Amino acid sequence: MKNTYESPLSSRYASEFMLNLFSSDCRYQTWRKLWVSLAKAEMKLGLPVSKEQVDELEAHIEDIDYDVVAEREKQVRHDVMAHVYAYGQVAPKAAGIIHLGATSCYVTDNADLIIYREALKYIRKELLVVVKNLSDFADKYKALPTLGYTHYQPAQLITVGKRASLWMQDFLSDIDEIDYVIDRMKLLGCRGTTGTEASFMELFDGDESKILEMNRMIANDFDFKEVFDVCGQTYPRKEDSRILNALSSVAQSCYRMANDIRLLQHDRQIEEPFEKNQIGSSAMAYKRNPMRSERICSLARYLMADAMNAPMTASVQWLERTLDDSANRRISMPEGFLCADAILRLAQNVTNGLVVNEKVIEKTVKEYLPFIATENLMMEAVKRGGDRQEVHEIIRECSMEATKKMKNGEACDLLSRLAANKEFGLTEEEMNELLLPDKYIGRCPAQVSALIEKIKPLLSGVNADTAEINV
Repeated sequence: MKNTYESPLSSRYASEFMLNLFSSDCRYQTWRKLWVSLAKAEMKLGLPVSKEQVDELEAHIEDIDYDVVAEREKQVRHDVMAHVYAYGQVAPKAAGIIHLGATSCYVTDNADLIIYREALKYIRKELLVVVKNLSDFADKYKALPTLGYTHYQPAQLITVGKRASLWMQDFLSDIDEIDYVIDRMKLLGCRGTTGTEASFMELFDGDESKILEMNRMIANDFDFKEVFDVCGQTYPRKEDSRILNALSSVAQSCYRMANDIRLLQHDRQIEEPFEKNQIGSSAMAYKRNPMRSERICSLARYLMADAMNAPMTASVQWLERTLDDSANRRISMPEGFLCADAILRLAQNVTNGLVVNEKVIEKTVKEYLPFIATENLMMEAVKRGGDRQEVHEIIRECSMEATKKMKNGEACDLLSRLAANKEFGLTEEEMNELLLPDKYIGRCPAQVSALIEKIKPLLSGVNADTAEINV
């Protein structure tokens, strides 16, 4: 056991990919890549930076001596300058040109944007797997009638696949939102202490075209289409709001699906995967708790709350910048991504192993179908000469009595009650012939098929899969 605190997102829930992406090595190597990009651009634009210096910097991107960094940071109380110093120790010929004309946010903010974009792309891939799992599930059960609910009270019939398509549509909306964010992400570039690029006006003797070209070259090195038109010292913190809002949307969709599964598992209609040796309760050995769906909901609540950090930070950026964003962002942004990753790994696991208890579903449908069919029964009774208002009153009275019996634990006897009324004009056998569940599911199969057909291009090459969860 370790004797220091470790985030459960790291030790229990998040993927190796996301943990590596937000690791110190990835962050600080990205800083060094940014310093290389800056030096390369400055060299090409005529500043006193040599190819030998650029080559030396490129050769030492990965060998970061964290002991040297820690010792230097103790002395100068500045993380970026500590890393500049450590980089210069392994690249002595280039030490004098590292960070030339830049301010700290050149590496910190640009690295964040680079990492966040990669993380969003990974989240998108995880979302596609969940959608693929649900697409296959919805297609398999698109015509299986099940009881629909409004206000969690029995309503009309839908199908198991149709319900899954509702979850799927939420996730498709999340993919659209993530695509929007990714497509519009911009790099900060190298803009100076207040975003004026004054240091480069000095370095380039007032040649603004070279400053624009430098930033274009840096953006191109990291595959960004453009930099922000204007900025202060940092990139606009509203970008963080946009990012965390997209992650919150994922959490909302996952929560909705997982909560539905928890309700359905309570009714024994649909269950999440349950492994052979899994223990549901330390005291009640018979229990099959929906612990994965519960965990999705638990983590989703955290992520939705975490997303509030970004708008609060964005709203208090004093003038050209303030540093009260830094400590918050170091926690809220990585944790937001790690949490979204953890939720989606669970969602993949659940959606790839859903268990449908068809006999339980069929029994529930049969129990409520007489009530659902009453409008059709009324129409048939009117066809046979009945008075619409009288027939409606017969159905109302018989329904109330049948419901009362059911609340006492007795079987539904609605059809026999209706048949006992000569004015109704239908026998119980004749009514049973009208009680075919397929007659009451409307366009559910067609709706599911249409959605699946529509998203086929999106899912091309995506395999139904399940993420291995640690606990």
